[in-house]
Amino acid sequence: MDEKVARERLTAERADVAQLLTDAEAAASADREAEDEPGDYADSAQPLTAQGLDEAMAASFRNRLDAIDRALQRLDEGTYGRSVRSGTPIPDARLEADPAAELTIEEARAR
Repeated sequence: MDEKVARERLTAERADVAQLLTDAEAAASADREAEDEPGDYADSAQPLTAQGLDEAMAASFRNRLDAIDRALQRLDEGTYGRSVRSGTPIPDARLEADPAAELTIEEARAR
């Protein structure tokens, strides 16, 4: 994959994921506040369940941001497009599907 295209895609995805993370954290915060409000006690677990889901999504978004940041760092270092484990080139088709890919498909499957 062309490095300029990779950087553009990673930068755009980073902005999108950062916004999703902000939204998930705000939703989790709102769920925590709803948990403390008086109301219908028939389903008191609902705010806790929603909060747990929002926090799980936020953790997933943080992990994706970390992966994107590592890919951007590899671009800066000149190692983008190679497996972080073996140094084997990652096929363009895999990088097209996931520009932040760190492993070849075979290495990811073996993991």
